[in-house]
Amino acid sequence: MPFRLSPRTIVTRLIVALIISGIIGYVLGTTFLALSIASIGLLVWNYNHLFKLMNWLWQGKSIAPPQARGIWGRIYDGLYRRIRKQRQKQKQLNERLRKFRDGAEALPDAALVLSTELTILWGNKKASQLIGIRWPGDVGQRIDNLIRFPEFAKYLDDGNYESPCVITSPVNSELQLELRMMAYGSDQILLLARDISKIQRLEEMRRDFVANVSHELKTPLTVVRGYVEMVQASETALAPHWQKAFTTIETQVSRMDRLVEQLLVLSRVENNIEDDNLQQVDLSRLILTIVEDVQWLNQDKNHVISDDIAADIKVNGNEHELKSACMNLLSNAIAYTPANGVIEVSLTSDGNKVRFSVKDNGPGIKPEHVNRLTERFFRVDKSRSRNTGGSGLGLAIVKHVLNHHNAELAIESEWHEGSEFIIYFTIRNSSKA
Repeated sequence: MPFRLSPRTIVTRLIVALIISGIIGYVLGTTFLALSIASIGLLVWNYNHLFKLMNWLWQGKSIAPPQARGIWGRIYDGLYRRIRKQRQKQKQLNERLRKFRDGAEALPDAALVLSTELTILWGNKKASQLIGIRWPGDVGQRIDNLIRFPEFAKYLDDGNYESPCVITSPVNSELQLELRMMAYGSDQILLLARDISKIQRLEEMRRDFVANVSHELKTPLTVVRGYVEMVQASETALAPHWQKAFTTIETQVSRMDRLVEQLLVLSRVENNIEDDNLQQVDLSRLILTIVEDVQWLNQDKNHVISDDIAADIKVNGNEHELKSACMNLLSNAIAYTPANGVIEVSLTSDGNKVRFSVKDNGPGIKPEHVNRLTERFFRVDKSRSRNTGGSGLGLAIVKHVLNHHNAELAIESEWHEGSEFIIYFTIRNSSKA
């Protein structure tokens, strides 16, 4: 039970002790001497316990305080009670810390806890295996002094940790690491490093496979198309069922040829990850050219295509890739908007953004399909895509092109109300002349 002692009680006890001493001294005829001896005795008793307390606090090895009675006994008991509570809390904290470290050590990824100044506070064993940072030996070192890669330095300078940073492992050059940084607590940063070597190898094998198969398909398709055109161009009249058969073959070969062509474009875009071929592109002129080029696609649909293209807007990028991305958005609007529709093309400079938009009054897209539009071969309506010759690769190409140009694709659509596809180029990659 908690012990409570008020100042009034202490003063009362002291007065009672002095009165008893005075009475005894009065009886013996030495009142002043008795009071003096009692006062000195109380002072010696208190100082004795005070020195014991100081000696225990500064030099004592036992957690148990000295033994005493009275007020000092209560003081020692209170101190011992607080020590036990503190030790119990420390034990619980150590147990939680042990569980955290056991969990962090069980992670398949390297984990580092950094301060806001990017100095290392803690790391697991995987951090030593993947990035060569050892705990506690490297505690206090700045992370950029130990991981010396230009891409990582740029990643830290930008301060945008929403996307990961990919580097080669400082320990093993055959390993590719994906680094992610995120806020941890109120004043710390958590860095996670994941080995993505197998994923990258699989992705490279997939790209190579698609590219090789696409190239191999080009030759037989060209041969088939040549024979079909030769038969159709012959002067000998064909029976109606043969005419229908060859027309169907030509249609399917043309569809297959478009699919192969888009696969080749997608393969080129995926493999083109270098910035060596980036240059300043006159986006205003490029969009106007695209609007003129797609008029032949609009011959059957008779859409009203309007354009609002601001002059002299330039972006830093690959002209061929940008043309492919913008052409895909416009050709999709033409293909999937019912005949006699309205398509609006605009290019504007909006603050620190350059905005390219293709808006149509077509059937729109259901909300559950919007997030999947950039997936390879995804089609909202497979039968409609087959009739329009769609391959499901157009928006996948757009996504990869925009990734190369640090641009964003926004899709605004309402079912039965039309759609708007918007590309935002950031001010770092664009300038208005």
